[in-house]
Amino acid sequence: MRGRDVLRRTILGQWRLAAGGAVLAAGHQSGEALVPVLIGVVIDEAISTADAGALARWIAVLAAVFAGLSFSFRFSFRLAERAAERSAHELRLELTRRTLDPRGGAEAGRLPGELVNIATGDAKRVGAVHAALAAGAAALAGLVAGGVALLSISVPLGLLVLLGIPPLLGLAHVLGKPLERRSGAEQERAAHASGVAADLIAGLRVLKGIGAEGAAVDRYRRTSRDSLAATVRAARAQAWHDGGMLILTGVFLAIVALVGGRLAVAGDITVGQLVTAVGLAQFLLGPLSILSWANGEFAQGRASAARAASALGAPPAVAEGDASPPRPVRGEVRLRDVSHGDALRGLSLEVAPGELMGVVTTDPAAATSLLRLLGRAADPESGAVELDGVALSALDPAGIRRAVVVAEHDADLFEGTLLENVTAAAGGGEAEPALAAAAADEVARNLPRGTATVLTERGRSLSGGQRQRVALARALAADAPVLVLHDPTTAVDAVTEARIAAGVRELRAGRTTIVVTTSPALLAAADRVALVDGGAVVAEGFHAELVHEYPAYRATVL
Repeated sequence: MRGRDVLRRTILGQWRLAAGGAVLAAGHQSGEALVPVLIGVVIDEAISTADAGALARWIAVLAAVFAGLSFSFRFSFRLAERAAERSAHELRLELTRRTLDPRGGAEAGRLPGELVNIATGDAKRVGAVHAALAAGAAALAGLVAGGVALLSISVPLGLLVLLGIPPLLGLAHVLGKPLERRSGAEQERAAHASGVAADLIAGLRVLKGIGAEGAAVDRYRRTSRDSLAATVRAARAQAWHDGGMLILTGVFLAIVALVGGRLAVAGDITVGQLVTAVGLAQFLLGPLSILSWANGEFAQGRASAARAASALGAPPAVAEGDASPPRPVRGEVRLRDVSHGDALRGLSLEVAPGELMGVVTTDPAAATSLLRLLGRAADPESGAVELDGVALSALDPAGIRRAVVVAEHDADLFEGTLLENVTAAAGGGEAEPALAAAAADEVARNLPRGTATVLTERGRSLSGGQRQRVALARALAADAPVLVLHDPTTAVDAVTEARIAAGVRELRAGRTTIVVTTSPALLAAADRVALVDGGAVVAEGFHAELVHEYPAYRATVL
């Protein structure tokens, strides 16, 4: 997908509104060009002849023209603005759908704030092309109307304007190229700064806890300065563009006025026609200025469309998959000689239906890769991950995530009540058992309004351990056939951790649960534990056995 594809779809998607706005705007500028012509006629046919009746008639004609101008101006840009807002909204929705696509891929290499910036700032700039389109059509109509009016007065004047417009447009396009390039860079750096800021704010408590505020401030200051430099370069390009267009249009108008003046001195045109020519020359400044503005808007719109296209056209992280998980899902999970990056090398693991399986990895990267493969955020480079004997790569990613819920360690909470956070993904599960199993009922009892207490953004009104328990309760309430948990108790005390281990085992009885953790309490509650070292499973057994028999396991867990 390219930027021009996004622009074309944006324009064609609202073509009726855009065409209506362009037609009315063109009518407005054509009417504006008619005003100096009518004034010249009034001078020649009413004022010069002292004909009061003719003066009244022409004044009435002028009034009608101004009424039409008022109507066309108001409604042309109303239609254009509506087209711009609708287009921006549709592009924003499309970007959101692509970002939330179960196949993933849009987020690769981008911070969340960058995607937000593309879906807001860039989408708005792309939508604004409709306003520029209406303005450009109006400017061209005004220039053509002015040229035709001058042609009726004097052939040299008319030809000068009509033949001068194409090269003027070509020069305007050339002047807009640097602005387009630097506008794209400006948006890129601004999006990166926004992403860094969001990233730092999300981890503010951690940064304060480890005393890294200074490093964070330095990082953002560098990013902000880069963004400022890109903005200054874009503003400089805008200034050169606007200044260059002003010089071009000024020279063009000066030539038109000079030719008109020489014709009047030579007696080739009347006094009224001279007034008309001067008025038209002054009028042409408006369409030329509008054309300059529209050209700048198009340049920025093209740059933003290219950024939107890069997100929309990002390759999916995983293939589509057209099959659905077996019904009912028994919960048998099998990894056959799976390799992924440098973290997993020939890993094989079988989890029986209804089993509570503990997985210990000596390398955190192996845990991350395992979670991505089980949730089908990525596909293995070799080998296969299967659910009830069917390879996940053959299944629809959205269907997999209804059958297999992966609750990552850094799960976020959302603004809303505690109960709403727990039941957000509930697929038939009840909140109370999940709250009790995750020891989140204790959190609710300590809040002013219990489960009806409203949490702030990202659940920052709770402590780290409280947030972790609520997130675990949400995962349990989803009641998925297969649940994968990643270190769900790192921020709770030992007593609470033991209670959670027992609660998870009881609540998940009969359903498959995989816990990727180093928690002794959770591992002791598991039916079986697998040790992953060097990217492969090197041992399986009970927690107590592995602690005594494998130094690597003991070092990792204890």
